[in-house]
Amino acid sequence: MRDVGCERQTFRESLPGLAEPYQRRTIALTTQVGAVVREFAGRAGSRLPAVLGVGISRQTAVRSLLRLPLPVRPTPEVIGVDDFALRKRHRYATLIINAVTRERIDVLTDRQADTLEAWLRAHPGARVVCRDSNGAYAEAIRRALPEAVQVGDRWHIWHNLAETVVKEVAAHSSCWGKTGPQPKEGVRSATTRERWWKIHALLDQGVGLLECARRLGLALNTVKRYARIGEPERLLRVPKYRPTLVDPFREHLRRRRAEEPAASAQQLLAEIKELRYTSSQNLLYRYINQGRVECDQPAISPKRAGGLLLTEPGTLKDEQRERLDAATGACHEMTMLSDLIRGFAALLDPKDGNDQLLTAWIEQARQVDLPHVHAFTRGLDYDRAAVNAALSLPFHNGGTEGVNTKTKMIKRQMYGRAGFAFFCHRILLG
Repeated sequence: MRDVGCERQTFRESLPGLAEPYQRRTIALTTQVGAVVREFAGRAGSRLPAVLGVGISRQTAVRSLLRLPLPVRPTPEVIGVDDFALRKRHRYATLIINAVTRERIDVLTDRQADTLEAWLRAHPGARVVCRDSNGAYAEAIRRALPEAVQVGDRWHIWHNLAETVVKEVAAHSSCWGKTGPQPKEGVRSATTRERWWKIHALLDQGVGLLECARRLGLALNTVKRYARIGEPERLLRVPKYRPTLVDPFREHLRRRRAEEPAASAQQLLAEIKELRYTSSQNLLYRYINQGRVECDQPAISPKRAGGLLLTEPGTLKDEQRERLDAATGACHEMTMLSDLIRGFAALLDPKDGNDQLLTAWIEQARQVDLPHVHAFTRGLDYDRAAVNAALSLPFHNGGTEGVNTKTKMIKRQMYGRAGFAFFCHRILLG
């Protein structure tokens, strides 16, 4: 006869630290599996333990990951806020971290102002908020934490200036482009001039920008770009020459054409073939007809010329420094643009008094005929308090950008197969 009283009794004492009730793995093994799935999640998290002699399925790996407790962290005094794409140009989420220690605090489902405002009200305690130029974040912080200091991101401020510099350099390419091959008047240049005259003729008659776009069949942004330019020459672009196989023989061709101007292309081709030229005769013809033999240096793109302006002078090579000096000395605007870049770069080292120096810099920039720089200064005025804090306080949003980079790696590991909750779990455990 069965003893009913023995069915629910424990016949072995538990061993603390070895195993937990109702578990099929020891605590040590569970910790090891948790460390693996924390880094690799599903399928990869099941393959690696199998190599180590621990067989688990991908569903078990996911359950083991979700079983890991999330760290409970209080709201720090200095937080960083930034967005990242769940699906680019469609869905975005917001990441909140401790801007000092770079610990993950929370992940929000979108990047709307109301969502961030609700989170800030539910988690008081932040006194400094580092963010980029996102207007929704700025509005949410103003509504939820009116006393908090908003700090703009210095990297984004410098990046916006860099984009502005490239546009200004492109607008003055007819000036600095004269240091290399001369821009030729082609169909595109003629069209640009004609379009500029039509737009400014309508503007002189009092026609608005939108009406100009309708009458001429152009995009509104195109009309705005032409309207900002005072003369059509500033819209012309230097030729974009790519490196060719003739470049190594340019010095020889230049010397031979100086010695014998009537030397034929066939004769020059035979000479450079003896010097191991391997390309075609047509390429040599185009190279000579474009004037690339006589010019002191091949033309560079506005982006590369702007990059020279934005590079620290001490890191430039002699050839780059010569090219930069020639470009900046081409016209007064290019010289002033170079001075403005150097002056603004000095402000990126945060210290007290940079806000007054920024005011002087903006006044100096507005006295020069640089329309794109004027647009950049208007953007600074729009978010002036955050810019002043970025140039004066040691806090920045670089930690949030670094966490965002790791978040993108996690997203690519998962290939969009897991839900948002699982994704956030991995981020917060990082």
